[in-house]
Amino acid sequence: QVQLVESGGGLVQAGGSLRLSCAASGSILSINTMGWYRQAPGNQRELVASITRDSRTNYVDSVKGRFTISRDNAKNTVYLQMNSLKPEDTAVYYCNAVTYILPVAYWGQGTQVTVSS
Repeated sequence: QVQLVESGGGLVQAGGSLRLSCAASGSILSINTMGWYRQAPGNQRELVASITRDSRTNYVDSVKGRFTISRDNAKNTVYLQMNSLKPEDTAVYYCNAVTYILPVAYWGQGTQVTVSS
């Protein structure tokens, strides 16, 4: 089992920045990929960014150049630095971890990010 705890959401004006953190505990050695998804009201949950244990990254086109995902394996934590935020980035952001074996996906409880215009 893997437990994920997110922090860092909040309210920010357009053009501002936020950093999300997600700390993993439990069977952390089983984790390969960690990532951030988001879900806005009325929309499906979408992948924002992901990073593998060996630091290969992937981003949705809408955040490329503005968001940066990073990972500290020693602290079992993944970060999402969000710059130049836009109102359309408003959503609940969920941390995700996927294991090497099976694989199995785990989710955090979500953190609200609201960008005002």
